[in-house]
Amino acid sequence: MAKKKKVQETSEERQTRKEILQARKHQKQMRQVWIGVGIVAGIIGLIIVFALVNEVLLAPNKPVAVVEDTEISLRDWQERVKFERAQRIILLENQLQAFGGDVGTVQQFGRQAIIDLVEAEGLAQTVLNTMTEDVVIREEAEKRGITVTDADLEEAIGEAFSYFGGEAPTPLPTPTETVQPTPSVTPIPTAVITDIIPTNTPFPTPTLGPTNPPPPTATPVTEEAFQEQLNDLLSQLKGLGVSEAVYRDVVRAQLYRQKLADALFEEQAVVPQVEQANFFALGFDNEEEANAALADIEDKGFLEVWNEIRSTPFDPESETSARAGELLEQTSDDVAASLGNEVADAVFSLPIGETSAVIVRVVDAENTEYYIVQVSGREMRDMTDAELTQGKQQLLANFLDGILTGKVQFTGFAQGRTPTTPRLDPIFTAPPTPTPEVPAVETPAEPGNE
Repeated sequence: MAKKKKVQETSEERQTRKEILQARKHQKQMRQVWIGVGIVAGIIGLIIVFALVNEVLLAPNKPVAVVEDTEISLRDWQERVKFERAQRIILLENQLQAFGGDVGTVQQFGRQAIIDLVEAEGLAQTVLNTMTEDVVIREEAEKRGITVTDADLEEAIGEAFSYFGGEAPTPLPTPTETVQPTPSVTPIPTAVITDIIPTNTPFPTPTLGPTNPPPPTATPVTEEAFQEQLNDLLSQLKGLGVSEAVYRDVVRAQLYRQKLADALFEEQAVVPQVEQANFFALGFDNEEEANAALADIEDKGFLEVWNEIRSTPFDPESETSARAGELLEQTSDDVAASLGNEVADAVFSLPIGETSAVIVRVVDAENTEYYIVQVSGREMRDMTDAELTQGKQQLLANFLDGILTGKVQFTGFAQGRTPTTPRLDPIFTAPPTPTPEVPAVETPAEPGNE
């Protein structure tokens, strides 16, 4: 019996050793698995850490554009885009409040601001273009000894809120009536024009009397009111993720832009005057009619033909497209905007009283217009404040085009990093609630009429 028991113990001992070996082998495999998992986790962790370091510490300092030796960093560009978005959101919210919550009206008046916020890439590229201009503007200003001091900055911010250091704003000069160009010729009073009231007026009706009334004088506010309004704006910007420093940087850049435009205007000795003209015009939709009218003019004279067309009553069933009009006090830009550059060139180059040839204006791929004009008067007049500002900005734009060409390099690092915050409230893009239809109320029949 003792020998049998010993054999049984040896069998149990061998079984235990086998299990121990298997356990050791399993433990070794598991260690290898965990080591592999640890290595993979470590690699993933390093990738994540590198990505975070790159996006948080390295990427913001990388340039999105380079203007010669000056870099525009991703951080500065993104902050500027956020500011522009915040500006538009504040504008829309103020309009919503002013219009009593009428979203439809806000969508009408603030359409461009909504488009800018929805089409984020377009706004972001515009901001980047402006920032490249700001770099050149500041460099060119400093070359001329132009600086924007902190005092200039505070003054500009105050004036934006109608605060003028406790004083009244600089009074505007008393407006005077603009001298009208004296026409060298006048329409011929033919029997046709005497008997028939002209109704065919295809050209803009000029404004008579004094032109360019002065803008309303700003009502100065107290320092307390100014500080309250400024703090409200800064609070709104902060709530939208924009710092006061970014706001001040933008105002400073605008001041550099204005000062450089003023300096360029003085450097080039631009005369603050603009040429304007009065002229008669005939318009046609096809070349045959225009050529026929020109032949008629050679026989009868321009004003005779102009009077005949002008005094012809409008007939919707008529096959003729001829139309006549007289435009007064038109600048070259005015004529180009309404009738095209070709007509503008003719109006400001033709001798007074001379009839032009047929002027061809290609409107688009499907439409072409034909004009015959005769200038009745031209003169130089002083620019209005609005025209002067526009002229300076155009001069600055032309100057920047010449300098920036070939000096700006976009790195492409901005791709995919366009800020979409602060976000526009969906209320501004939702279709306006339609006005509910009022059900018709049946009027009860009068007794005896049933």
